[in-house]
Amino acid sequence: MRLIPMLFACVLAAAIGAAAPAHADDTYSQDEILAKAKGFFGATTKGLAEAIQKVFAEKGQPNAVILGEEASGAIGVGLRYGEGMLERKAGGGRQVYWQGPSIGFDFGGNASKVFTLIYNLDDTEALFQRYPGVDGSFYVVAGVGINYQQSGKVILAPIRTGVGLRAGASIGYLHYSKEHSWIPF
Repeated sequence: MRLIPMLFACVLAAAIGAAAPAHADDTYSQDEILAKAKGFFGATTKGLAEAIQKVFAEKGQPNAVILGEEASGAIGVGLRYGEGMLERKAGGGRQVYWQGPSIGFDFGGNASKVFTLIYNLDDTEALFQRYPGVDGSFYVVAGVGINYQQSGKVILAPIRTGVGLRAGASIGYLHYSKEHSWIPF
């Protein structure tokens, strides 16, 4: 008769362990991300620090980041191309590329450094897919912008700072891939 309560206790302990949140060792702290951003961008501006604080307040701690660069332009219809290095908190990294079309009231061009916070990336392969998104931008010489992209449970929060002359709003998607491609679809 003692076997049933012990079995129940073991099943309950296993269920609680499975529902436990990710360990701090698997995610980046806000201080780690601010230090990475400072190293990547060369300095941490007030706007960049506020953007990172906003993402942490809304989404919590990321378990991966992409540090990269991109160029984009639009005259109603736009294109965006980028490349960067994926770094996972749990270790490992790889080169990543992204490209995608957009359509909207969007005119101009810009070049940006992109610091993307990634949430719920259990397997690196889950990154390589299309992420729909809405983007609003206003670049006059320089600026900081952020938007969210989600596909399934993976959430991306690209933080961009760049130069150019661009204004507008658009909808589109970015396709993250292992190989560089000039075809944006």
